[in-house]
Amino acid sequence: MSTAMTFGQKQFIPTPPDKGSFPLDHDGVCKKSMIKYMNCLFNNDSNNSMCRVEAKDYLACRMEHNLMAKEDWSKLGFKDGDLEISEKKK
Repeated sequence: MSTAMTFGQKQFIPTPPDKGSFPLDHDGVCKKSMIKYMNCLFNNDSNNSMCRVEAKDYLACRMEHNLMAKEDWSKLGFKDGDLEISEKKK
């Protein structure tokens, strides 16, 4: 495969994501919560507002296992009421 560029073509320079890397869950430690979230999306026609509890649980698992940086829930789009619902569901 040739890597030569044609005249006038701009070179693509990749930039890292704003929040850093988002490592894959190679060991599957959060697979159960990910499956619950994906099933919820499937059952609700991809309406993620119906799956906020599952999304919060999945993100919590990722933060607990250092698969993403720990963030304040409000920065991730969750309100105090969302957290109470998730705690009651457990």
